[in-house]
Amino acid sequence: MTTIASGTDTLTRDALTVLQPGFTGTTAPDWLLRRLGEGLASVGLFGRNIASTGQLAALTAQLRAERDDVLVAIDEEGGDVTRLEVRTGSSFPGNHALGAVDDAELTREVAHELGRRLAACGVNLNWAPSADVNSNPDNPVIGVRSFGADTDLVARHTAAYVQGLQAAGVAACTKHFPGHGDTAVDSHHALPRIDAPADVLAARDLAPFRAAIAAGTRAVMSAHILVPALDAERPATLSRRILTDLLRGELGYDGLIVTDGMEMQAVSATYGIERGSVLAVAAGADAICVGGGLADDETVRRLRDALVAAVRSGELPEERLADAAERVRALARWTVQAPRTAGGAGSAAGRAGAGRPDVGLAAARRALEITGADGFARLTEAPYVAALTPVANIAVGDETPWGVAAELARLLPGTETGSFAGEDAGPAALVAARDRRIVAVVRDEHRHAWMTAALDALLAARPDTVVVEMGVPQAPRRGALHIATHGAARVCGRAAAEIIAGGAGA
Repeated sequence: MTTIASGTDTLTRDALTVLQPGFTGTTAPDWLLRRLGEGLASVGLFGRNIASTGQLAALTAQLRAERDDVLVAIDEEGGDVTRLEVRTGSSFPGNHALGAVDDAELTREVAHELGRRLAACGVNLNWAPSADVNSNPDNPVIGVRSFGADTDLVARHTAAYVQGLQAAGVAACTKHFPGHGDTAVDSHHALPRIDAPADVLAARDLAPFRAAIAAGTRAVMSAHILVPALDAERPATLSRRILTDLLRGELGYDGLIVTDGMEMQAVSATYGIERGSVLAVAAGADAICVGGGLADDETVRRLRDALVAAVRSGELPEERLADAAERVRALARWTVQAPRTAGGAGSAAGRAGAGRPDVGLAAARRALEITGADGFARLTEAPYVAALTPVANIAVGDETPWGVAAELARLLPGTETGSFAGEDAGPAALVAARDRRIVAVVRDEHRHAWMTAALDALLAARPDTVVVEMGVPQAPRRGALHIATHGAARVCGRAAAEIIAGGAGA
């Protein structure tokens, strides 16, 4: 493809405006600042860009010095998926825990406090909440990122989350349209397929998106999934039937449509990111998210040139690109003018005129499901924590700590821990624990046969083992004490540790 020289002509600026790239480093690179001056209107942040809240605020200020209305987006779901607290674990328990509590006002307050912290750092677009109904218990990528498997529950908490986040002046981006819950494949690796009939999709998967639209969500993120009942040929991100006819037409949505990461294998391995980006905009997407793995000026240049070339060849209507760019600019204007309230709309915090910095921990404590507490004596001596650790999915990442060991060590100094996986996990953990009381920590036991076998071995040899499930609690409850946290965030670990060893919330 012939490289198109940088310039300020309308077509080139529009092509840059619809891109939402990432970058490396904790300060803005020169190429990014230059592109902001040429028309780029948004950037995406990841854990690699964040060292502290002070550094993040300085970074966003650097971006705004070049363009004062720049959209600064982040993938901050709370719970298992955190970028603000990527190295410590989140202060918020995540969607599945909020769904387990099922208090919509609490969800609003959690989302508002999260939004308040993002806004304080200069972030104004959050790729959250997940509105996916986790109808497939074997789902490898959604799981605790979903409010649950019940459509009505997911719908009301999605709406509450949107309201709370946007009350803090941060635009919500409800995802992954038209619903990623009934998949057994991770779209980071391959193209998932959902074979449910259209009436099931309408009643089950689309309902939370209808609720989000009614709540005023400013953005919706498309999913890289094939849904033959809606479009038998193209994944949702590239489907005009799904993005334009269904989302815009049938559901009446008029806000920004953002793609999921275009470098994900579900699209890039089949179409390539340049071709995929052209098809996505033609289908109705307004912003092309790229940068989770590709984060450089070369990628931005290639995508800009692909869009411009597609317009010039007649493949992409110029008015469609112009419309997409205007939607990006409209959201940017909203973020500058958005009113901010002290608490989520209608919330106790809002009525009191103040936020709730501790609301995440309070929610995590309320989300605990405890089995076998009768007759259980809290631990007074330092235990051995055996973490039965599955491979982390890409959305979560493997750099964020999880579990209960750190919090138990705070309450019971001298606590030891080890990570185990595979068919020898149980025997290996028994040897490592020696004569210490064992706390076995699992994550989605129902999806991992080796994990079940390890627990079998631990409980056969040591019936007094405490079990903490930090994923979706589908497996039978067992152990001297069983605690389901409904998420693996830092506050979930703290809440569980308080039950095991005593503490502020016990």
